[in-house]
This record gives sequence, structure tokens and C-alpha cells, in this order.
Amino acid sequence: MSLGARPRAVLASLGTLGLALAAAASPASAAGGTPTTPTQLFNGYEHCSTDADRPSYRWAGDGLVVEGIPGITDTTGNSLVGVRYQAWPVTDPTRITTVTRDRVTPGVEAPATLPASALADGQTYAWQAQTVVGDAVSDWSAPCYVTADNTRPANAPTITSPNYPPDVWNEGGVPVEFTLSAGGVDDVEGFEFSWQSDLPVIGTSIGDHGVPQPVDPYSDTRYFKRADALGGSATLSLVPPTGSGPMRLWVRSLDRAYNGSAITSYTFRVNSAAPTVTPAVPQPEFGEPTEFTLRPDPGLQAKSPVESYSVRTVGGQDDRTFEVTAGPDGTATVTLALDGIYGENLQVTSSSANGWVSDKAWWGISYDTTPTVASDTYPENGSGGDVGVPGTFTFTPKVKDVVSYTYTFNNGDPEVTVPADAGHSASIDWTPAAEGWYDLTVHATTRSGIRLAPYVYSFTVD
Repeated sequence: MSLGARPRAVLASLGTLGLALAAAASPASAAGGTPTTPTQLFNGYEHCSTDADRPSYRWAGDGLVVEGIPGITDTTGNSLVGVRYQAWPVTDPTRITTVTRDRVTPGVEAPATLPASALADGQTYAWQAQTVVGDAVSDWSAPCYVTADNTRPANAPTITSPNYPPDVWNEGGVPVEFTLSAGGVDDVEGFEFSWQSDLPVIGTSIGDHGVPQPVDPYSDTRYFKRADALGGSATLSLVPPTGSGPMRLWVRSLDRAYNGSAITSYTFRVNSAAPTVTPAVPQPEFGEPTEFTLRPDPGLQAKSPVESYSVRTVGGQDDRTFEVTAGPDGTATVTLALDGIYGENLQVTSSSANGWVSDKAWWGISYDTTPTVASDTYPENGSGGDVGVPGTFTFTPKVKDVVSYTYTFNNGDPEVTVPADAGHSASIDWTPAAEGWYDLTVHATTRSGIRLAPYVYSFTVD
């Protein structure tokens, strides 16, 4: 569990019961003014609790960071002060452990670490802080109460679902209801869950003046749920991240110190319920606007009306993802001009009113947008002509609206562009300067500027 990155405090442990600050560590020569009681008290980067009946719970296996902001009445210059922290078990106030942080800036958090050797697992402690300026000290702060909890929940939670049993294929369309139970561990406060095996890290960011900014993890309902009672259970209503196939939810229990149990998981299966995608014509022409009808899976529509579709185009000149609103019957239409020079496909998911997102429907088409190249003198994949013998090459389109052709011989020569005639074809005359094998590479360009797929026409000059 990460608690945020910050430098370790340099501290001097002064032992137990009434030990005073060492004179060598005194900041007396570095500060003037009257010390004031520290504020902004935190333990383990969480707010301190001043309620003895409701201590905070923190992991203290490597010690416990305590901190507060020291104060001084004279804040001019570069005054430095010290902070003294004292802690004791609430069951034995005579066993005092004292740690200090010396030569710190007033107005900035001054962390120090209570040693792990002074903090027994399961024991509740009180601690307080005071500002030190030479021989002058502030009043002690009100005590904070914290329980050292170094033991994670012994058992993983149990997971059940009343509407998506684990051993059969389930019909989707409604959120999955889960019940998470503590597995017999009486100090479980809540649960952490995710559709990914790597569960989120619980952390605390550090704000201005070094002040921790703790956030209740249970406020993030995407990943956390508090139990209905300590050691109790929690219910979840979740929409899976994908619409079909095997699904797995990962869960662990958290105690009051956010110690996590072993992770367990619940696996179930969901049948496909993708929408259907139907073009107005069976084979839409390249670049021609075509209407597509999107229809919901009947089972999904019956459970919760489909409200919209997410449509993604793949393979076109300007791939994009966009939303289409469905009508009352769950259907929708969208007009698209498919312009992928090798083909294009659509990926469509439906979204229901209850939040369910279906799996993807795929619809695709292939296009041959290469030009046709022909020559009587120099036939394709054959031999003909001779050095110095001119030949005519004719280019004709396979798609509409071609305005020009660009060609090169043997790929090393500069490209040449020629306009198409009224029938969208073009012819060139070419005379070889040497015998051998030649590759003529040609592509067409449309009126809208689309450079179509190239065609390689190979031949041999005798």
C-alpha cells in the first residue's frame, strides 16, 4: 500500500518516559519568538483522531510517521524550530516514547517516526506534539489516538452472485449482482474490487506545506465498497467491461488500516448479444454514401431499451468513433461513405438504459482500388517490344471519380502524374532505352484527393 512519496524524516529517538531533548539538538540559536502548539496533525498520512473511543488504525510495521506543523509568534527572518512528539499506550500512560524533529521551518509539516519497537500490534496509543524554541516550549496538542494494526485479514473474502452463476453461460443485459462477505474475519471494514487482477493502490498525495491530503478510498465507488458492518458484507451491482465471454471480478478485504487480504476472484460467462449492422445495399460502392441500419439484440432490448450505439470506422481515410442515438424501438440509422483503399470495417456496440454495453458487432467490406493497366506491345508478365520500340500503356479505374494517375518505372524513376480523360482513363507512351525486366507502378487519385492503392505491372523488354 503506497502512502505517497516524501523524504524520510531525520529524527532523534530520545527513548522512553520523560527523556528531554538533547542540548546539542536544540534550535535555540536559530529562532526567536514564542512557540505555538503544532497544528495539522497526521499519523501515517491520515488525519489524527482526537476521540479516544474512535482511534484511527494504521499499519506500523516499520514504525509510524507522526507529524504536525510547528508555529512561532515571530515569523520574520529564517527562524527554525523543533518539534517534540510523545506517545504512550492508552493502557499505560507511564510508558512514554519521545521522538523529535529539529531545525524545521515553522508553517511546514515536520514528520518524525515512532519506532516499530515501541508499537505493539493491536495496541492503541495516544500521542501529542509541542513546538520547541530553545528552552521554551508550546502547550501540548490535544492527544491523537491510533491503533497499530500490522495484521492483514487472515481469510480472503467470499463472492457470490444470484443472477450470474459461475458454471454456466448466462444471458447478459442486466448488471451483475455480487455479494462480498468477510470470510469470517471480524475486523474487515470493506472491500476493494476490479475487473483487472491488479487492484488500485491506496495512496495519499501531499499538498502545500507538506500537508497530507487523505481521501476516503470508499468514496471511489468504482473500486471500493464499505461493508454494512465491521466484519460484515457488501453488495455490488456492476456492468462488466465487455459484453460477452468469460468475465472475472477480483476482490480483497480491507481492514481499518487498509491492510489487504489475499485476493480472490469470481469467474462467470456471458453469451454474445451484439447488435446487427445492415447496409442498404449488399455491397456498398467505394466512396458512395450508404445508409446502415443498426438493430439491437432482442434479448437486450427486452431487458432494458437500447438508447445509443457507438460506431467505430477502421481502415478508412479518417477513422473515427462516434455515437448514434437509437429510436424508441432501439434501432438507428447512419449514413457513411466508406473510403478505405483496401477495404473498411465497422465496429458497433449498443448501450442500454441500465448501463449495459454489448459486445462488438463487426461488419466489413474489401475494395480493389488499383487501376487496370494494359499494353499490347509490352504484355503483363510477358515479353515484347524491343529497345527503342515505343509502347502504349492504358490505365482504367475500378472505382468512380478518378481524375488522375501517377506512375513510375522501376520505382527509381521520378513519379509522373497524368490527368484522366472524360471516361476517367488515361494512356501514356513509353520507349525503353535498355532490355530487361521492368516494373510499372501506377496509382489513381480521386477528385477528393484520395490516393488509391497502387498496382505493379511487370514485363520484359526483349
